[in-house]
Amino acid sequence: MFSLSKKTRRLAIGAAGLGALIALTGVAGPAVAGTGLLHHGKDKPTVVLVHGAWADGSSWDKVAAKLQHDGYTVVTPPNTLTGVSDDAANLRAYLDTITGPVVLVGHSYGGMVITNAALGDKQVKALVYVDAYIPDKDDTVLSLTTAKPGSVFAVADTSTVFNQVPIPGNKDAGNLYVKPSVFGKAFTGGFVPAKDVALLAARQRPLSSAALGEKSGAPAWRSIPSWSVIGKQDAVIPPAEQVVMSQRAKAHTIEINAPHLSMVTAPGAVTGQIEAAAKATD
Repeated sequence: MFSLSKKTRRLAIGAAGLGALIALTGVAGPAVAGTGLLHHGKDKPTVVLVHGAWADGSSWDKVAAKLQHDGYTVVTPPNTLTGVSDDAANLRAYLDTITGPVVLVGHSYGGMVITNAALGDKQVKALVYVDAYIPDKDDTVLSLTTAKPGSVFAVADTSTVFNQVPIPGNKDAGNLYVKPSVFGKAFTGGFVPAKDVALLAARQRPLSSAALGEKSGAPAWRSIPSWSVIGKQDAVIPPAEQVVMSQRAKAHTIEINAPHLSMVTAPGAVTGQIEAAAKATD
């Protein structure tokens, strides 16, 4: 056995105390979660969970808790939701601060982001797509959403599903919020109590309208092994299109009875697929 110095003990206690505070307040703390003090072992990769549009890092809470229980270091950096290239660049800058192998997970629009951010990053050993876009070069959110019928967002008049808020100084784009009347049908499909849906809708983070038509770059899944989780009741990205995208990426795929927010309604299945990807990197 070894003993810690007083200074090291104070640092460890401080980090633990901050971690407890984060748990109590529900605020994500990726910088702390990724520190060496909280690293669970060199033989397990760091799992980076990237949320989608109209969400935040708390959407991963149930999955993150299960992964941490199983000994993984987990981080949930905020997705800036300003556009594919900008969001990917911000994520890549974050990935560059991590030492060791990474399993990179994206939900929904987060799939666009991880596909671009991971390109050429040798630390990223696996990509996991959860009810996510898996774009090829030049694909857009709009083109993939409308490729197959079934998305509640595939409408002629977007004002029926989104509230748009101007972005000061930007005449070409606005911030899109999902209308509360549409949010539950789109994301939870009756799998989540109405009071919880109302909270999710209230704290949604907007997506810039510029992101909808921005073309994706060369896909990282051509060189990095991929996994996929498809919610068969997804009303945002039609499951049929998710199957096409998953097959194209040669992803190890499972289909589950879940809505778009499968990590909220079926965290065990989602966690299992992430851990399968992590174990395959050994």
